[in-house]
Amino acid sequence: MAKLIEAPKGQVGRPSRSFTLDQTRALLDAAAASPLNAYVVLSLTTGIRTEEARVLRWDHVDLDGKPDADPPVPPSVAVWRSARQGGETKTPKSRRTSALPRTAVQALREHQKRQEEDRPAAGALWQDHGLVFCSTVGTPLDAANVRREFRKITEAAGLGEGWAPRDLRHAFVSLMSAGGVPVEEIARLAGHNRTATTELVYRHELRPVITTGAEVMDRILDSPMQ
Repeated sequence: MAKLIEAPKGQVGRPSRSFTLDQTRALLDAAAASPLNAYVVLSLTTGIRTEEARVLRWDHVDLDGKPDADPPVPPSVAVWRSARQGGETKTPKSRRTSALPRTAVQALREHQKRQEEDRPAAGALWQDHGLVFCSTVGTPLDAANVRREFRKITEAAGLGEGWAPRDLRHAFVSLMSAGGVPVEEIARLAGHNRTATTELVYRHELRPVITTGAEVMDRILDSPMQ
């Protein structure tokens, strides 16, 4: 019977693209005034997937770390959940704990403070889901909410409206590669099952490299403009 059925044709999705370093800086400047600022900064500096960021909980974020431990433990984010069906991450290797660059720590601290101000302002309407990114009454953000707000940011940055939140992840890979991180480490940071996935999807953004670490993102974003 299956042979008698004509399968519907799916639509071709828009290919993802990456921001250049100059575009990244313009984006970060424009995002500073947006309620989505911490979302943009975290996605850009850690490569977290948009479906992972939307369900991220505060109890999976450590903004202090353990500087007195031996060895010291940096601030980090534990990516263990996703908005996918069942709440599972895309693959087992997508479950990862990543160090947070200083830029992300600062943005998340400011975001946490604003959220603490939103809670009493919402009063009885507040719904506590423990989410890092939520509406002004604590409810989860859906993909359309994020896309809409992100479009405002790219327009304010002078980049146009043809961008999507997932492009932040591509920019992360591009910046990591340009900063000297090997493809094996980029795959681990991005939560890819194997380097072949990283190379296939991001091949045009990768180059042979020799260094690694969350400090790479701090160095890239802190470097003076050319």
